[in-house]
Amino acid sequence: MVLADDNFASIVTAVKEGRTVYDNLTKVIAWTLPTSFGETLVVVFAILGGFLLPVTPVQILWINMVTAVALGLVLAFEPPEPDVMRRPPRPPEQSLLTPLLLWQVAFVSVLFVAGAFGMFYWARSRGLEIAEARTIVVNTIVVFEIFYLFAVRYLRSGSITLEGFKGTPAVLIGVGSIIVAQIAFTYLPVMQFLFDTRDVAFSDGLVIVALGGVLLVFLEIEKRVRRTVLGSTRSERP
Repeated sequence: MVLADDNFASIVTAVKEGRTVYDNLTKVIAWTLPTSFGETLVVVFAILGGFLLPVTPVQILWINMVTAVALGLVLAFEPPEPDVMRRPPRPPEQSLLTPLLLWQVAFVSVLFVAGAFGMFYWARSRGLEIAEARTIVVNTIVVFEIFYLFAVRYLRSGSITLEGFKGTPAVLIGVGSIIVAQIAFTYLPVMQFLFDTRDVAFSDGLVIVALGGVLLVFLEIEKRVRRTVLGSTRSERP
């Protein structure tokens, strides 16, 4: 650390900025890995189980192409969390991929897989054609990624708050652009031709959004349980 002036308050500012950068890097990883693994596992499970693919390869490419830029990168602009300067120093040898982060990757990936397969077979059980069912799945995955973005913005505190839903300008721009892109992906004839998509009924869209809300609730419950368990474990240490 190099101080450019003789004000020791600069050290505090530098530490706060460093912790914020580290947190935001962790958030980007915590968002990117589960969403990517979730998409991959959907295809892998379908192939290994001999099921119909809930999404096609070109549709997976679309998801990665639009969400990785519009959603993943906005986490780099997150402001410091309220407790950023109240935490003890991080052990220098601590890796970015902590056991806790690996657990989160596995947990969120399983929720993505369950949501994708559940929506696919729910659509098929109502007699919808495969292309329409796959369009519903693609929109479900994207909505899951949007709601998960709001969950991962706060690593140690709850996300279901007014401040959490307000978001930052970067988050709002990212989410807004994704919504516009998904509307085009679903309803524009040229996109339907390129990606083999179909119109999604308004009622099905409401179900998709509601399921995203359920995902957020599950993530918040898991976050609360994790904080309780970790807090109990630390309080028992000598």
